[in-house]
Amino acid sequence: MLWYKSWLETRWRFLIGFALLLMMACSSVASYPRVARLLPDALPLVRDVDTTSVVGRQILRAIDAQSTYRGFVWWQWVQDNLSHTWTLLAILLGTGGLLAQTRGGAAIFTLSLPVSRGDLLRTRATTALAELFVLALVPSLLPPLLSPLIGQHYSLVDALVHALCVFVGGTVFFSLATLLSTVFSDLWRPALLACVVAVALFLVEPVLLGDAPYGIVGAMTAEAYFRSGALPWPGLVVSAAASVAMLYAAALNINQLEV
Repeated sequence: MLWYKSWLETRWRFLIGFALLLMMACSSVASYPRVARLLPDALPLVRDVDTTSVVGRQILRAIDAQSTYRGFVWWQWVQDNLSHTWTLLAILLGTGGLLAQTRGGAAIFTLSLPVSRGDLLRTRATTALAELFVLALVPSLLPPLLSPLIGQHYSLVDALVHALCVFVGGTVFFSLATLLSTVFSDLWRPALLACVVAVALFLVEPVLLGDAPYGIVGAMTAEAYFRSGALPWPGLVVSAAASVAMLYAAALNINQLEV
């Protein structure tokens, strides 16, 4: 019953996000032929880019990465659409829970069930994490499946690695939203605060750390794997440890909650 209840609470966020990511994955593949035709015209302009500025280096990095089909898929799909959209969905799936239900009185029914508050949190978190795993994995399988339609090839191994890195690295945002949902009794403050943290991290970390493998964003995008084949283990470990710590703190908050 708890699993079904958790599914009912999150199903529309999951289904809408799933459909959105599927469309983005298809669009990323379908747009490559047009970009490939425009890329030769853009290459001469690279000589005029100021490489001493952050913007200039980012432009060069983007053009360099997208000079191949594998790089184009990584830049457009993994580094951009999947990482950003999946992070937003992780935050939305992490918000809510028992404390938010007190505003509508649903917590009275939930607490009357013969289960502990810890079980309630674990069930909801496990359900949401399973949904997030599907959101990272299934859309990522589309580039390998659809690439032959445009005369290209994309490795299934690359797709699986990037999906797992997005999931493991990005769970920190889900855990943060879950923790904040045990502090605030509404849906919007946890979501807004978690989004602010996510935006700040996506903007600041690449500037401060570059393509270092020990950052959370670096773990999600797995740029080290894209460029050298090395998995970003330090960033994945940091993200997993932070996620576990925040979920544990959320469990402590729920057990101390007075409803």
